[in-house]
Amino acid sequence: MCAMIRLEAGDARVDLAPGTGGAIVSFTLRGEPVLRPTPDDPRRACDVRRHACNTLVPYSNRIANARLVYGGRTHELARNFGDAPHSIHGIGWQRAWSVASRSTDTALLTLDHDGSDTTAWPWPFRATQAFALAAHDAGALLTVRLAVENRGDEPFPFGLGWHPFFPKPPDTTLAFDATQVWMNDATLLPVAREAVPDAWRFATPRRVDELALDHVFAPVRTAATLGWPSLGLEATVDADRALDRRIVYVPPGRDFLAFEPASHMTDAFNRAARGETGTGTRILPPGSSFSCTMRIDASAMR
Repeated sequence: MCAMIRLEAGDARVDLAPGTGGAIVSFTLRGEPVLRPTPDDPRRACDVRRHACNTLVPYSNRIANARLVYGGRTHELARNFGDAPHSIHGIGWQRAWSVASRSTDTALLTLDHDGSDTTAWPWPFRATQAFALAAHDAGALLTVRLAVENRGDEPFPFGLGWHPFFPKPPDTTLAFDATQVWMNDATLLPVAREAVPDAWRFATPRRVDELALDHVFAPVRTAATLGWPSLGLEATVDADRALDRRIVYVPPGRDFLAFEPASHMTDAFNRAARGETGTGTRILPPGSSFSCTMRIDASAMR
């Protein structure tokens, strides 16, 4: 079993696995799952892909063909997701994090990348995750702040995000407001931005049990709500304005979905290098840092 630390506040519990990508193992309220529970086997095997929430740093989603173009140079990256042709989700989710501090309801994790493994990421950085769990009358609020600092002498492109998985019993509902969605090719790279079709509109709560999605929706600037009537729970997922994209992953026939706040679109850095605008690409100068925050507020269903 990989080492875990627990945060507690009222009837809420959050387990973290610093050594397994700094991942969230579980978030429960009154014993019911807010995030998809991590089974015992993945906990013992430190299998981060089956944990409840992964941290995306220094980028979210895919870099096409594991090849990053920036500053007139092409950087060959590792294909880090099975037989997928792309690099996926950065390196934070595949590295051990250190516990800098902890209390009953907070924890601070750190990750240092020295840049020597250029196929992982060519530039050195430090990342931190600050977790805080707070009880309130209706339930509990989990706040996670992610920061990245450039520890090298060159600027680099970056993006941040999270990959939380939620349970998906048959009565699960989702509500969030977005105006556009990216259509994908067969390898899940975006090829066309379109108005959200009626079949994928979530302006009001709707069931997701028969949907199949793995798409980037944008812009999203309001909180989303997930509901589980059979569990008597609901949760809102909110994030800073810098995180104005949501990747919605609803695999058919599975008992989970992912609703991922992110600061940029898929393959944003390469698209920006080709002159595209509005990709969400940010540049981090040497010595500078950037942070963003995600909030998951769980409560009894009204």
